[in-house]
Amino acid sequence: MPNRMKFKTPEEMQKAIDAYFKECEGHPLRGDDGNYIFNKFGEPIFVDVKPLTVTGLAIALGFTSRQALLNYQHRSKKFEAVVEAAKLRIENYAEMRLYDKDGCNGAKFNLQNNFRMWDADKAGQDDKKAPAVNIICDIPRATVRVEGEQDAFDIDPETIDKKIKELEGKDGEANG
Repeated sequence: MPNRMKFKTPEEMQKAIDAYFKECEGHPLRGDDGNYIFNKFGEPIFVDVKPLTVTGLAIALGFTSRQALLNYQHRSKKFEAVVEAAKLRIENYAEMRLYDKDGCNGAKFNLQNNFRMWDADKAGQDDKKAPAVNIICDIPRATVRVEGEQDAFDIDPETIDKKIKELEGKDGEANG
């Protein structure tokens, strides 16, 4: 059987990778009137959001296994950087979930088992690995008081960061 490459160019592979990441974003929920539905913080609610995974990427690219994607990455230097960048984005997603109360344990498991240098349990067994990483899942939620209102409500840190970035963007537009 001939040894054929699935993708002719790194650019072709990158387009397929970008399509996978776009699909994982999901889409905003719309009401019967066609307008977006927002949560209590004024952010649109997204549905069909999928976690970023190496296995999901492999499936989206047409590979028969996660390992087949990893093997493909090493078959050709020109594809190595494209696959490494995609895997880095997936690792970043898992790392960000460490700060999410609901995704912390799954993210920790994923990082320890699928990404080198994150395996805290085996760190002492191999000098090439990083020292143990202590992951804390109980990030406190911020309590926000709105001026003129008596009730406080909780906002998770990710939402606060998002709001700050939105405000900085608006401020930058006004000053720019």
